[in-house]
Amino acid sequence: MRVVILSKTFVAPPAQRLLEWLARQPGIDLTLVTPPCWRGDDGGLHPYQPTYTAGYRVVVLPIARNGRYHLYTYRRLAAALDDLQPDLLHIDEEPYNLATAQAVRLACQRGIPAVVVAWQNLMRCYPPPFAWLERYVYRHTAAIIAGNAGAADVVRDKGYRGPRHTFAVHGIDPADWPSRLPDPPAPDASFTVGYIGRLVPEKGVDLLLHALARLPERVRLVVIGRGPAAGALRALATDLDVAPRVTWQAYVPPLALPPAMRALDALALPSRTRPGWAEQFGRVLAEAMASGVPVIGAATGAIPDVIGDAGLLFPDNDATALAGCIAALADDPARWRDLARRGRSRALTEFTHARIAARLADVYVKMLAR
Repeated sequence: MRVVILSKTFVAPPAQRLLEWLARQPGIDLTLVTPPCWRGDDGGLHPYQPTYTAGYRVVVLPIARNGRYHLYTYRRLAAALDDLQPDLLHIDEEPYNLATAQAVRLACQRGIPAVVVAWQNLMRCYPPPFAWLERYVYRHTAAIIAGNAGAADVVRDKGYRGPRHTFAVHGIDPADWPSRLPDPPAPDASFTVGYIGRLVPEKGVDLLLHALARLPERVRLVVIGRGPAAGALRALATDLDVAPRVTWQAYVPPLALPPAMRALDALALPSRTRPGWAEQFGRVLAEAMASGVPVIGAATGAIPDVIGDAGLLFPDNDATALAGCIAALADDPARWRDLARRGRSRALTEFTHARIAARLADVYVKMLAR
């Protein structure tokens, strides 16, 4: 089957590993359609870097309104579909986005079944034109892949009655995330907690700073990321008198992240639920678990489903409870070792590119069979 994946996700090299695995699935002739770059909401410009491209073709198309997640569209997409003549179109975008509606419309005109990926795990009523786009996509898509259980509930509650498949389409390659040494830090040694991600209020990095203020001097924090909240977070660290214990790194290239991850003793994802947003996956959790780094997450959104029994959870927006989780790992080597092993086992079982590629191929076969 000729499959075209339409996605901005794969401008980043680590994500491209999934496409190599998907191209290995029996009977799949794969093409990626992607923009030349994407402007993220962390302010960075992410160019397409063709790094892992074995087994599939790539078509780079320009886009309009780059960086506007819900309003961007592809230029010359119709001509690309006419040239590629796919049997199936995989649209890696939310049902209410303009690019999704654009691609679904073009697919319908050509008799191509389309599958759409949905991550939104909160029930939200969108204003026009997004509500119209969403309804159009629900009526005309052949299947939906929900990236988390909440998203599967949302598309059902909004009236979509077609085939739904629930699994995360973002994963890891074990070769990219080798495990750190199996021994935990000594109880009297420095203990480093890390955060890797966007610096925006909903990610809860301020909670980590407040937690750090409740912990002994030997606990330190490494923050890797950039975003509009960076200045306010640095000021908060100074106000809390923890600035000397915090290391800030604005950006680490994706291929340099694995060694940076293995330098941590624990990774925390303290995301908080906001009126219009809840954590939808948290790929950094899978990356940390694969690296043998114990994880701590807020009990919000999809985080509990990702962590399972392989990490520690704390209540939403509770810095005191977060500090307790960090202390539990720093002070108990046996627990640290157990969670490090559980996490790596879970990551290698649930979140590998090989597993996700096999599930995607199964969805494609079922779609064409219908």
